[in-house]
Amino acid sequence: MTALAVYEDAALTPEGMCAAAVAVLRVAGASIVLADSDDQPAATYTSGPAFERVEEIQYGLGAGPAIDAHARGAPVAAMDLRHDPPAGWGELSGALRRSGVAAVCAYPLVLGAARLGALTLYCSQPGPLGPERNADALVVAAVVTRALLAVQAGADDGMVASELADGEPDHAVVHQATGMVSAQLDVGVGEAMARLRTRARSDGSNVRTVAAAVVDRRIRFDR
Repeated sequence: MTALAVYEDAALTPEGMCAAAVAVLRVAGASIVLADSDDQPAATYTSGPAFERVEEIQYGLGAGPAIDAHARGAPVAAMDLRHDPPAGWGELSGALRRSGVAAVCAYPLVLGAARLGALTLYCSQPGPLGPERNADALVVAAVVTRALLAVQAGADDGMVASELADGEPDHAVVHQATGMVSAQLDVGVGEAMARLRTRARSDGSNVRTVAAAVVDRRIRFDR
């Protein structure tokens, strides 16, 4: 695990952490999803563009390995996406398969009371990581958590540090739209996010497109 030394550089970007996880754990890809105080994805980073669409679908559905691992505070695994896709992941399982992913594992980024999000590993072959690589993945998740906490140290409670969130302008639009829908319907932000997702599905669109329309005041949610 000497390759983990790369994580000790606090200036390493989240994308760099994903790339290092791929190298250390010998997987096809990796992503880091950071969550806000409402347990909604606030920023997403991947080891390459092939997984960006996958994370966009997970974000829109509000379901998937990273979201499940963060919510449960425990690792989540789907060992054979072709023959045994998890219930509730819907179109995400198909998107993963089309990206060449046969199995996926997600580890919560947790240290004490701090719950930051999740690290997801994408594997090109079905089956478990095995005891040794799973143990290594837990170490990687722990080191990533410490590195991210170092960046998060100056952020307000419940908010993603600007150094991490600045790379995700689309997510900022979604959060702005969620706040607007929350005010329009007089509901909590969790319910507002659910309404955005429902509208996106009914329109055959995605959450980011609907959110942009809300922010531009082309769409309004009424009670």
